[in-house]
Amino acid sequence: MASLKLKVAFPLRINIGILFYLWIISCSSFKDKTPTLPFYNTADFTAEWIAENDTKHKDIHTIDTFTMYNQLGHVFTSDSLKGKIYVANFFFSICPSICPKMANNFKLLQDRFEISAGLNLVSFSVMPWVDTVGKLKVYGENLGINPTKWHLLTGNKERIYKLGRQSFFAEKKEGLTKDSSDFLHTETMLLIDTKARIRGVYSATELKDIERVTADIKTLLKE
Repeated sequence: MASLKLKVAFPLRINIGILFYLWIISCSSFKDKTPTLPFYNTADFTAEWIAENDTKHKDIHTIDTFTMYNQLGHVFTSDSLKGKIYVANFFFSICPSICPKMANNFKLLQDRFEISAGLNLVSFSVMPWVDTVGKLKVYGENLGINPTKWHLLTGNKERIYKLGRQSFFAEKKEGLTKDSSDFLHTETMLLIDTKARIRGVYSATELKDIERVTADIKTLLKE
């Protein structure tokens, strides 16, 4: 009888082990398909965690394509950021209020991720008629901006404003009803992933948000 019990118990232990292993594998697979940071698909910035196997995954909002000039006078397009994570904001060089704070905080991010090739900073000028390539070059040099890491962009006003409001949702829902005749002024900064999707929304003037985006960048770099 003892011999019979062993023959029954041994397969039972094997089956339990197999089931436990399959459970671990299934949990790992689910984890791999669920993003660590949310996606933001609308101007009200509702956070959504959308797994790869979700039918909504293929319709996640992406930043529209663009063509601008950077502070070195080089053509800079959305393709220049292909496969890279970046933090974006909107500014103008003669802004006396929020822009200096945003610039100082972006400088912190630049210095923290100086050696990380996977991260870029992108600042779009909302006064391109003032912020010429030459003006942006001097502005960047005065701030100690690394032009290979932090791109100051200028270009067509209408295109910048539409991109800011309709694509980056920089002024949230209020911006959707405005056009280029309404001045674009916002402290919002956005974390964009390698597939041009919005993964974080922050205030570029708040140091606590710089700490938050720093942590999120590190998370996204591992995703």
